Amino acid sequence: MQHAANIYRLGIKELRSLWRDPMMLVLIVYAFSLGIYVAASAMPETLHMAPIAIIDEDQSPLSNRITGAFYPPHFSPPSIVGLDEVDKGMDAGRFTFALNIPPDFQRDVLAGRQPAVQLNIDATRMSQAFTGGGYIQQIVQGEVSEFMKGARATAPPPVDLALRARFNPTLAQSWFGSVMEIINNVTMLSIVLTGAALIREREHGTIEHLLVMPVTPFEIMASKVWAMGLVVLLACAFALIVVIQGILRVPIEGSISLFLLGAALHLFATTSIGIFMGTIARSMPQFGLLLMLVLLPLQMLSGGMTPRESMPEIVQALMLAAPTTHFVKMAQAILYRGAGFQVVWPQLLAIVAIGAIFFVVALTRFRRTIGAMG
Repeated sequence: MQHAANIYRLGIKELRSLWRDPMMLVLIVYAFSLGIYVAASAMPETLHMAPIAIIDEDQSPLSNRITGAFYPPHFSPPSIVGLDEVDKGMDAGRFTFALNIPPDFQRDVLAGRQPAVQLNIDATRMSQAFTGGGYIQQIVQGEVSEFMKGARATAPPPVDLALRARFNPTLAQSWFGSVMEIINNVTMLSIVLTGAALIREREHGTIEHLLVMPVTPFEIMASKVWAMGLVVLLACAFALIVVIQGILRVPIEGSISLFLLGAALHLFATTSIGIFMGTIARSMPQFGLLLMLVLLPLQMLSGGMTPRESMPEIVQALMLAAPTTHFVKMAQAILYRGAGFQVVWPQLLAIVAIGAIFFVVALTRFRRTIGAMG
């Protein structure tokens, strides 16, 4: 009971220290409120208000029909330009796409001569260039097909593809962006808060005060883990319920309680990583540089940004040792697909095992650091 009381009191001390650190408080509030909103709104739909220019050299009903098929929100209203204005407009960045409809286009279509329509794309705008070309091709072919139905009989396609998008029916990238931001922020803030708490005590000299008190390194470390983990967990619950569900109107399919349980287990691992990094770094600038080396691979290679199946096999194998890999898989299964405990228990078990290993390693390093200071 004395050990538990010491861990509780030391944890309260950590919370008070955090309360007196305005920069950390601002970081927490921003990361789980405005940061999530910005991440969601900064990921627009696949094609949104793409600027397009049309060179209509045919001036026929069919070419006018094609021109009228481009409208918001996928495309901005088309700019009708001459052939000599295309290169200048694309060089200046005014157009991402320039569609050239040749002379006698409608007559050649009706005669079955398969005329060519030229599409110029500014490939420096990668996200729009890749998907926009397919959109424009479908629009042109669709308008020509509809036009031909009034002129000659067209055979129906031999196969009809019925598309059903599960878990995100509207294919809204803001759903993905907001949820993944909260997952990434849980990892980032837990490492930052625990590592910064240890370095702050070293810089302020309070770690020496703890050494003369009847407390053990385990109690000191456990207090930082539960205190900082609790702060991040409460902020995560607030962001999930208020920001994502309330403000952004993103539907959460699964159990929020089950997700928070997984987040708590994940925080056990990541706060231990933060303690370990705090024992290595000697100052906050060093800790910031070390954080970049650790956090970026954890976020980029855990399957949140790119499916793990698309990565090299050696990277897939190495990242199984990272708690973020299992946390991302568990979080996506619960929040996107409504998975229950019977589906995600392997990820929960893996997070517990990895967290225990990181905790033991961090505690060993922490004891050595305190012993060297004593």
